Parts: sequence; C-alpha cells; structure tokens
Amino acid sequence: MRTIFLFRIKNGEGYENRIAEALASDLGRSVEYTYFPQRMGFVRNTLRKQDPVTREYACDLIIGVPAGYELTATTKPYMRSTYALVFPLKGGLANVRKPDDLLALPEEELSKLRIGVFAQSPGADWLLRNKLLRQAVPYAAQSGDPNENPNSIIERELTAGRIDAAIVWGPIAAHLVRKHSDGSDWRAVAFVRDPQIKFDYAIAMGVRFGEKEWKATIDEWIATHGEKINAILTEYGIPLVDENGNLVSDFKTSEAMHAGKQSPHDALQSLTSSTDSFANKATRRE
Repeated sequence: MRTIFLFRIKNGEGYENRIAEALASDLGRSVEYTYFPQRMGFVRNTLRKQDPVTREYACDLIIGVPAGYELTATTKPYMRSTYALVFPLKGGLANVRKPDDLLALPEEELSKLRIGVFAQSPGADWLLRNKLLRQAVPYAAQSGDPNENPNSIIERELTAGRIDAAIVWGPIAAHLVRKHSDGSDWRAVAFVRDPQIKFDYAIAMGVRFGEKEWKATIDEWIATHGEKINAILTEYGIPLVDENGNLVSDFKTSEAMHAGKQSPHDALQSLTSSTDSFANKATRRE
C-alpha cells in the first residue's frame, strides 16, 4: 500500500502516517509512501498517475481530503477539525485563550499585531468581519515552491517575528504547538462554529472513482476503528469537533481533554458515536 499525505511529514512522524500504518496493519498490507507537493496536479500526479509499463498507480489512497472532494471518491469522514489562531506566548497574547480574546486586547496593542492568513480562507473572512484586514499579512496557500507548504511558511514567519499570530487549519496549528512546546511556548486556540463563517470541516480518505470494493473496505475500517483513529488524533493534539461544531478535544493531548470536563475515553466515545467519521491522505495496495 502506498500512501500520500496532504499534511505531509516525510520523517514518518505525522498523525496521518500513524493512521496509514494502523490501516495497513489491520488490513494485512505494507505501506509505501508517495510524496507530492500540495499544489495543482496533486491528484493527477498521485492517485491517477499510472506507470505506462506496469500499469500500477503511484498510490491507491489519499489519507486526507475534504469530505465530498470533487476530484476523488471519498470515504466516510474520520475526522472533523477546525481552524485555529496560533501564536508564540508574548505580550498581551499570553492572555488569549479563545479567538475572541484577541479582539478584547487594548486598541493600542491590537492595532500593532500582524496576523498571518492564507488567501480565500475562513481566517481572512474573520479578519475582514472584525475590521482587522489592514493588519493581515497574506500568504498564498500554493506558493509554487515544492518545498514550501502552509506549515513551513507560518513557522518561519512566526519564528522570525514577521508576524505575531496566524490563522491556520487546526492540524497545522497542533503541529506547530507540539514542535515549540519547549522553551519558547506557543499556543493555539480553536475557532468554534460560526453562523457566518465556516471554520470546521469533515475529513475523509480519497480513492479512485469506480473502485467500489476498495472504498467499501476503507469505509468499513473507518467505521469499526473510530476509537483507534481518535486516540491517534488526540495524542497529536488535533482539535476535534462533533457534527454540531462543538469542540470535543482541544490542542492538549489526550491527557487533558477540553475544559477538563471529559475523560479521554468519554470524549473519544462521544466523537465516535456522533460523527461516525474522519479522513485525510493517499496509499497503494500490494
């Protein structure tokens, strides 16, 4: 089985790697990763790419795509996450525990903040609604550089101090917080469901159109291994929301669930029963 990641960690330490390894192990298959930059042509150069001699495809499964993605057939969702505000703990930002706390900062301090945001994202809409667009530092989600991705861009800009905070997809924020948890602490706070701006999205796995048996196999694995998947996600501190947009698992690891009101087991059970879902990446059968 070959696997491709949209949120890629080439050293094999990403949460999607872990999900792919768990899937392969349960199906009695091996995993071979195929990497391609997150840009135009991703599906064409992975899931649809076929060797002219062997007729083998570069991969058979994309571990993370939006549910209902138009370029692939999609499985049951295995995850629903949300966008987040991520920032190093300094100045007044140390008191920010939810996105709206940023708006409550003194005007003199708030007006000086530079906030990184990707074009045509929920973050841009939120800044516009709150009259903060003049402080936005915009970035292109697809830079054209195969070595660049939203994760590397935001980490570099925050570390260099060119921006003070950024609004990114929750799993990216989780990775940054985990990476900078020693010394210069970083924090991420999740956006809750908003009647005007869509922040949370269901993630599924992508397969080729027409491969109904393969899709059914993956659907069954997702449906019967929700607790295992959720345990991986909470271990990595991925912010998870239920189908109603309620935050069930925060950026803290499974040792400290959101607000301390649920045990990890109870929160995972809640997610499994209410969403029966989750998804994000790519793989090849052998």
